[in-house]
Order: sequence, then structure tokens, then C-alpha cells
Amino acid sequence: MSKVYREAGVDVAAGYRAVDLIREAVRSTDTAGVLGEFGGFGGLFAPDLTGMKRPVLVSGTDGVGTKLKLAFSIDKHDTIGIDCVAMCVNDVLCSGALPLFFLDYIACGKLIPEKIASIVSGVADGCRQSGVALIGGETAEMPGIYNGNEYDIAGFCVGVVDLDNRIDGKAIHPGDLIVGLPSSGLHSNGFSLYRKIYPHPSPEWAAELLCPTKIYVKDIRKLRERVTLKGLAHITGGGWIENIPRMLPNGLQAVVDTTAMPVPEIFSKISRDGRIPLREMYNVGNMGLGLAICLSPQDAEKSGCPVIGTVEEGKHGIVLL
Repeated sequence: MSKVYREAGVDVAAGYRAVDLIREAVRSTDTAGVLGEFGGFGGLFAPDLTGMKRPVLVSGTDGVGTKLKLAFSIDKHDTIGIDCVAMCVNDVLCSGALPLFFLDYIACGKLIPEKIASIVSGVADGCRQSGVALIGGETAEMPGIYNGNEYDIAGFCVGVVDLDNRIDGKAIHPGDLIVGLPSSGLHSNGFSLYRKIYPHPSPEWAAELLCPTKIYVKDIRKLRERVTLKGLAHITGGGWIENIPRMLPNGLQAVVDTTAMPVPEIFSKISRDGRIPLREMYNVGNMGLGLAICLSPQDAEKSGCPVIGTVEEGKHGIVLL
């Protein structure tokens, strides 16, 4: 192994060891479309396009943001990969696409094989929850860019949808209803604010804040078997205020009742401890809402999901009641 490279801060042998440790986790995500062997220069995937007239690829990429700082603080890395998968997959879902495969990128100051394996175990967990294959990735040891114990993770997801079945909001009309699917907690946005409020969280509180982002693939697949989804909004950075209007055509606004879904106590505590008006929190966090879905009144009733608002004519945007 290269002694001079190791002395410069890059341990090639550790990289080989990390690959060996993640091999089983990666293989556990294989689906019918995966081609080729683990460790190639590119990931190969053969999608099943049966029944599709005009298949369209839908892609999404994202990271986890400063939520990573909490993982560093308590040395817990086995769920952060779930967050990375969720942030990408949930975005791809909003076009009506079925996610197919995922790739990750991990950059670190010092490559510790066991830590990389823990991170990738979370990525693999998220992929299994989503029904997607982890077909490739990259781990980069970058001393001088990252501090020794720190890393960053980003992901990239590709899905497919028949062009005639995509969800683009064009079918939304005044009188349609907005229903919600609950979040599992804070998900993966707002953490620059949360860390300002809790600069030195206890291990117990940090672990609660780290609760991984919910993945909605199975929920949406079940809903699409019963109802027609007219619009989908993934509630991430910008909270309700920015994201719900993103599924609406121009000339329509969402009128949303903030009392229609219970606000989880974790958000109320953050609001109290940070002296942030609860209403302002709707511009930061998901406040218990993971996905907002636009349906006809008839389908809203069949969905079994709580109705949180209506679609009305007006300036494009949102009115919070």
C-alpha cells in the first residue's frame, strides 16, 4: 500500500476495507433490474417498462444538511443514510414516479471503515424501505477539506413514470381538497435553527432529534390503487409555506387549517425553548406533515387521510388558518 499517500492523509487500505464491509449491505438492496457485479465503474440497471407507452425518467438529488452535526456529536451514524435516501426518493415520488435505483456519495476527513459501513447500512436500509437498488456510490477521503471526524453525504435517485400518468398539478381545480400524511419527526430540514437553540444537546435529546425521515413509497403506491393523486408536495425546507403551493397551478391557492393535524410535541418544545412563534415554525419545519396530497373531494374521502385544506382561486400561494 502507498506509504506516501497515507502520510499525506489518505489511507487506501482503509478504503478497500470499507468496500469489503459494505458489500453485503449493498447487495441486500438488489432488485430485478440490477445488472453487473458490485464494485464496477458504473451501475447498470434494466428497468421493467412493461405497459408504459411513454416512459420518462425522473431524477432527484439531495443531502442531509446540518443534521449531520448531531450524528457527529453522539457518534451515531446508522440512520443518517435513511435520511439521505428519503430526501431524494420522496422528491421523485411527487412526479408520480416509481423510484428505481440510488447512488450515494460520502466525503470525509478520515476514512474509518467501520463508520463508513455504519453510514452505508443506513443507506441500504432506506433503499430497502423504498424498494430501490443501491447500484453504486463513492467514498472520498479528503483531509484538509473535512475535519477528521466529519463527513458529508449526498444521494441521487432515478425513477420512471409513464408520461400520461405523471403528477404535474394540471388537473387541480378550485374545490379540490388537500390531505396529509404525517411525518416521523423533524425529518431533515431546519437543523441550522435547531442546533442554534440546542448548541450542546444531551445524547438523549440528540438521538430524538436524529429520528430518520419517513419514506413514503409504500404509502403512495397503496393510495394510487384507490384514488387519483392530482398533486403531491414533499414538506422539506421552507415548511408548509413554501412547499404546499409548489404542487398548484398559477391562479390557485391553498387554504390550510393548521389545527387539522396535531403538532408533534417535539416542534412545540422547539418553539418554546427557542422562543419562536409557533406560526413561524410552519415556515421552517414540517410540523408533523410529511407529504401534502391534492385530491378530488370524492377521493379525499376514500383516501382515509386527514383533510387539512382546500384549493381556491386566488394569488398563487398559501393561506394558513
